Amino acid sequence: MRLHPGETEAVGWRTMSVLDAVQHLRDASPDVTGRPRVIAIDGRGGAGKTTLAERLRDAVPNSAVVHTDDVAWHHAYFDWGAVLIENILRPLHRGEAVDFRPRPWTDRGRPGSITVPAGTDFVYVEGTGVIREELAPWLDASVYLQGDRYVQERLLVARDGDSPEQTEHVAKWLREELPFLLREQPWARATMVVAGPPRLDRDRETELVVAPPARDPAPLTDPR
Repeated sequence: MRLHPGETEAVGWRTMSVLDAVQHLRDASPDVTGRPRVIAIDGRGGAGKTTLAERLRDAVPNSAVVHTDDVAWHHAYFDWGAVLIENILRPLHRGEAVDFRPRPWTDRGRPGSITVPAGTDFVYVEGTGVIREELAPWLDASVYLQGDRYVQERLLVARDGDSPEQTEHVAKWLREELPFLLREQPWARATMVVAGPPRLDRDRETELVVAPPARDPAPLTDPR
């Protein structure tokens, strides 16, 4: 796997069912009561974070997804931690519903808002940079998606398009992404690492390929 200099490659890859992965994340925060468990999903642009968040959400009823791209829309690539805390994470920790309309949405006429119903059991907050020291007190568990840097960059370009404006956007993103991730090292902070794209054969509908973070050589246990 071709990683950026400074990123530590996870070892001990194994397959795990999506349901067991959710249980592993639940077990990482056994004392949470009266509010949702807040699970961060991090990884480089193009890693597959949105797809993973949706799979985890769909595996267990009463779960929701928040996209940091929505929180940070026309705000900043990475300087959105305080906005996320004040308007999403703080209400969730109080056990309250979330209904947040970022100011750039209003200024630019984007309809709707970011919503999470009260009484939700799991909230997956997905986006590059969400596993960071600033947010650690607000996160109950986390997942880092690790994959080949060149594959992920190709997927990022394919997703965002190849117009001159989008090409410049991707170039600016990549210039900020690497130093930010190297400073925060989400692959070492995460509760588990998920391969994206997977390194082992698995059932694409029901299984993930997972590993413990580099800081913790202990194997992931079967929660059953």
